[in-house]
Amino acid sequence: MSLVSLTDHDSMGAPTSLRQLPEAIQIPIAVEWSVPFENAVFHLGIHNLPQNLAATIMEDFAEYTRNPCKSRLLEIMAELHKLPEVLIVFNHPLWDQLGPGQLPFQLVLKRFLRQHVEFIHAFELNAMRNWSENKRVVELGERWQRPVVSGGDRHGCEPSGALNLTRATNFSLFVQEIREAQLSHVLFMPQYAEPRSLRFWQTVIDVLREYPEYPLGSRRWDERVFHIDCYTGCDSPLSALWKAPPPFLGRIFSVIRMGERKSVRHALSYTFGGNTELSLATEIPCDANA
Repeated sequence: MSLVSLTDHDSMGAPTSLRQLPEAIQIPIAVEWSVPFENAVFHLGIHNLPQNLAATIMEDFAEYTRNPCKSRLLEIMAELHKLPEVLIVFNHPLWDQLGPGQLPFQLVLKRFLRQHVEFIHAFELNAMRNWSENKRVVELGERWQRPVVSGGDRHGCEPSGALNLTRATNFSLFVQEIREAQLSHVLFMPQYAEPRSLRFWQTVIDVLREYPEYPLGSRRWDERVFHIDCYTGCDSPLSALWKAPPPFLGRIFSVIRMGERKSVRHALSYTFGGNTELSLATEIPCDANA
């Protein structure tokens, strides 16, 4: 049995839509919240929100993002922490998104953790970040006495490169396993040892591919990529700009699609290298109380 929590940036649209499917499958309501803090932005994975509170919580997130206030952030995180079924994960905590530099970033990160770590249940091992960074996340978890959990973050069709192994039979039980027992067993899959640049390239190929089985209006790449009209502020698919994509794009995309050929992938893999210090299918058990 598999348990999946799917997040969008600052939107719960994806899991909400999936919950409309007729199949009786578990779809936790979850979001990756972008949290401005001083001169940095941190990303928190908020998983398994109660359905009756999710919309209100999202409004609180949006209001804080528009008007950051440290006291309000403490209130929001404390309120989330009081919900026993909710899991709060600090996603890719060492990623300096805004680029103030490692020393200033580390100081901001330390202040953020000092103020909020009691409300954070785990740190993320990210399957799209390099192994040296993930090793430092493990050390960060040990320093702050928090377990590490898996995060895919692949933005494409690739299966997740990192998984959590658990005996939990539903997501709420998995949350208890992390929050209460602070036990986590992370498995890195073989593709994690491949070059990240090659994996990102594959994601671009997945975006450009046509999917004839999709509903009308989402089969071609230009129907799934949107732009914002600078006059109206509304977004619309690129396909609204033309009857067919410009021919030069087809030539560029044909070069990109060469990345699917085995010979090309082999050459690129040899050229770029991968996570060579990580053996295939590495497992990382974590007990924050050990």
